[in-house]
Amino acid sequence: MDDPLPPLFRDAHILHAKQALARLPGCLVEVDASRMLIIFYCVGIFDLLGVLEQQTNEMDRKSWQNWIWEQHTVGEYGTGFKPGPFMSRTLSHWDQESPHLIMTYGALMSLAILRDDFSRLNRAGLQHFVGSCQNHNGSFSSMPNGGGESDLRNLYCAFCICALLGDWSSIDVERAIAFVALCRTYEGGYGQLPGCEAQGGTTYLAIAALHLAPPGPRPRLTPADRARSEHWLVHNQDASGGFRGRTGKAPDTCYCFWGGAALQILGAQDKIDAYAFTQFIAGSQFPFGGISKAAGQLPDPYHTYLSLAAASLYTPRLPSSVKGYGWEFAPFDPLLNAREETVRWARSFIPAQRGRQMV
Repeated sequence: MDDPLPPLFRDAHILHAKQALARLPGCLVEVDASRMLIIFYCVGIFDLLGVLEQQTNEMDRKSWQNWIWEQHTVGEYGTGFKPGPFMSRTLSHWDQESPHLIMTYGALMSLAILRDDFSRLNRAGLQHFVGSCQNHNGSFSSMPNGGGESDLRNLYCAFCICALLGDWSSIDVERAIAFVALCRTYEGGYGQLPGCEAQGGTTYLAIAALHLAPPGPRPRLTPADRARSEHWLVHNQDASGGFRGRTGKAPDTCYCFWGGAALQILGAQDKIDAYAFTQFIAGSQFPFGGISKAAGQLPDPYHTYLSLAAASLYTPRLPSSVKGYGWEFAPFDPLLNAREETVRWARSFIPAQRGRQMV
């Protein structure tokens, strides 16, 4: 074994999430327009570390739930969640009040982490909203009727929402799958749009979406396509153990999740060096809390959450000698990007015909 694995700075990462929930630092002020996702990353950090109830009180958890529901909007195109209460001179009033597909996914997962009972969820309206975001070419826009950006991020979120609802009737699944195929590159990865360069994040989104989709008339991935994707992903692991997002680029902790989770979904997780993978994440920890994109950089909730999620996927493959260093996590679902226990809650309470208790 090479260098010893540094301990996971659990307490410091908990503090990082608490601070981000209270007030973002000036260097992150531009992400205020995506405040819903900041909530998701922060409560997700608590969830991954298994400390939500110990490190937060019931009043705070209830206030976060209420804040999320305050972003729930109802309109002509159904119901969903907007990014937050921010104002912008570049957006029309309709844009500011319109639900956003990515933020709706983040809201649903955050509420599941906070163990909301989803009694306030308008399921029919949510289905209508997701359907109104699908474009003629099968892709999805972030807002209804072609509003906002259209790319694989939105398609993945639409598929997650349909999977959680247990109902795919509001969208044209096969047309969406055809759009995913158009985003595939000669390398085996997927670009954000047809003709774009393959990236680790969009490759994860494509592979996860294909596996979330209900069975179709033909396999979602041919054996040859699967092998090519595995090859491209495996060869994006850098000598440092980290993953590159694009061919020839520097490794980044967020791509440890995107690449590592995609390989998990494909069942090829044994093809990479899990110890070096975790070493790269460990070396990117900020001493006072949070995990950055790489060693020496400033941390943020996005990279912290995805780094912990990536580490949780590969914990079972670490040698027993690292036990006691804090790198133990509960099982994680790479398809919906949350702890398995949280996904079970979401699947139990979000569908219209939900179970009476969590499975």
